[in-house]
Amino acid sequence: MLTRKQLELLDFIKQRTDRDGVPPSFDEMKDALDLRSKSGIHRLITALEERGFIRRLAHRARALEIVKLPDAMERPGFSPRVIQGDKPKPTPQPRGAMDVSQIHALELPVMGRIAAGVPIEAISHVSHHVAVPGSMLSGKGTHYALEVKGDSMIEAGINDGDIVVIREQVTAENGDIVVALVDDAEATLKRFRRRGAMIALEAANPAYETRVFPDHMVKVQGRLVGLIRSY
Repeated sequence: MLTRKQLELLDFIKQRTDRDGVPPSFDEMKDALDLRSKSGIHRLITALEERGFIRRLAHRARALEIVKLPDAMERPGFSPRVIQGDKPKPTPQPRGAMDVSQIHALELPVMGRIAAGVPIEAISHVSHHVAVPGSMLSGKGTHYALEVKGDSMIEAGINDGDIVVIREQVTAENGDIVVALVDDAEATLKRFRRRGAMIALEAANPAYETRVFPDHMVKVQGRLVGLIRSY
């Protein structure tokens, strides 16, 4: 199932490709979807590629190819109202359902940016706050949020620009995705593995090597418990 923005982008790519014989540029896609930056288009294209709707072709300009379309778009005369800006009629809620506005949410501090790639400087200040559903917070304890920078955790579903929700703790189990402070200077988001007296910080992207440190050089700052993504 595609989000409104994913469907809007896929339809725009199809229309321009059918009209011009080539896909639109990233700038044209950004303007058509009224996004502020091309990073949002990159995330939408990655999501469409992961779902098998488009394919990126190497060594070609505007290298996008539509592989398939949602069933609804393949029907003759299809014209999605969400792309035209129409609002669907409100669907009656089943008895006992809770309105989204009533769902309990908490505001967490966003403590700057965390590297999912080459580590950056340690987290030190609150940049802003973000509202998260209470159900995302795992048990008691202090929670905070971080903006992800980099792509080393993309195979764990964590993309550049995502907000990760972290439960503050100083211990971790093998396989946990943690905020690790390396040598009291660099903070990074990686999968934690203990190997005897050594700690391995594993990426979820084959382009990045696993980094291994003596255990006294690595301090766990928290464990990943949730993810917020903007499209």
